[in-house]
Amino acid sequence: QVQLVESGGGSVQAGGSLRLSCAASGDTYSSRCMAWFRQAPGKERERVAAFYTGDGSTYYADSVKGRFTVSRDNAKNTLSLQMNSLRPEDTAMYYCAAGPLMNWCPWPPTSYVYWGQGTQVTVSS
Repeated sequence: QVQLVESGGGSVQAGGSLRLSCAASGDTYSSRCMAWFRQAPGKERERVAAFYTGDGSTYYADSVKGRFTVSRDNAKNTLSLQMNSLRPEDTAMYYCAAGPLMNWCPWPPTSYVYWGQGTQVTVSS
């Protein structure tokens, strides 16, 4: 089992930056996909970034490419999401998720097994 706790959310003006962190505990050594999702009110949950722990591969949604960076600090068992050049449309609840023991990163949120509680990001114009 993997337990996940997000932190780092808050309110920021458009153009600003935030860094989200996801602290993992439990089975943190098996190779799996770790991902950040977001969900705004009335919208579907979408994957914004993913990180495959087996080889360090990263993946980004088109809407955040060039602005967001996902990384992992293995020593601290922490997954981070650096968010720059934030826009009002980035406003959402952001969730950290861990996938099954696969060798690639799935796209559908239903493929992910473990979820954090979420952290709110609000970007004002």
